[in-house]
Amino acid sequence: MNERVVNLANRVSRSTVAVIDAITQRGGFKGEELSTIGQLRDQCIELMKLAEAAEEEAAAQEEAAE
Repeated sequence: MNERVVNLANRVSRSTVAVIDAITQRGGFKGEELSTIGQLRDQCIELMKLAEAAEEEAAAQEEAAE
């Protein structure tokens, strides 16, 4: 995956989780929205893990090439 895409996906996901957490703490979601918001947060966490794994893989490949 393109390094810029991975980096952007990681940043966007982290920002989205931070916004969701802040709004949740302030009681900004209606009950019927919580399932969708929870799914979005879970998807962002998964994307962050994938981005971190891709970054680690790229670093390992760079090390192996040296």
